Amino acid sequence: MDAKEYKRMQKTGAPKSPVLKNCIWAFCVGGAICTLGEVVVQLGENGGLSENMARLLCSVSLIFLSVLLTGLQVYDNIAKHAGAGTLVPITGFANAIASPAIEFKSEGLVLGMAAKMFSIAGPVLVYGISASVIYGLILYIISLF
Repeated sequence: MDAKEYKRMQKTGAPKSPVLKNCIWAFCVGGAICTLGEVVVQLGENGGLSENMARLLCSVSLIFLSVLLTGLQVYDNIAKHAGAGTLVPITGFANAIASPAIEFKSEGLVLGMAAKMFSIAGPVLVYGISASVIYGLILYIISLF
């Protein structure tokens, strides 16, 4: 089978993705998550918390809610329909850590849960930290001139 034949077979066998519908769902769900975060911040500030404490409350609340929904197997169902909308950084990252931890819990705390917890999130951490260090170095070098 050559490349042209494979492409032809792939086009006939794979269903067309509803790109516009997927983008709208991702936008709506991602926007809803961000709106929920902003509601938590505003409630915290109106409740007497400082801006930093209200933002901390927002982060902790979104992480907790994401992990809770992952544990209840609801987050994956939401992600099936919302796609990239559930990858809003803090909730998506919490889900990426909680999912393998729950899945490999039966293999033990150390070799199962702890070892597999960062199997998905590990590369994100490595490249995210590396990119931020490189960006920081470039910014520092530029600020010298």
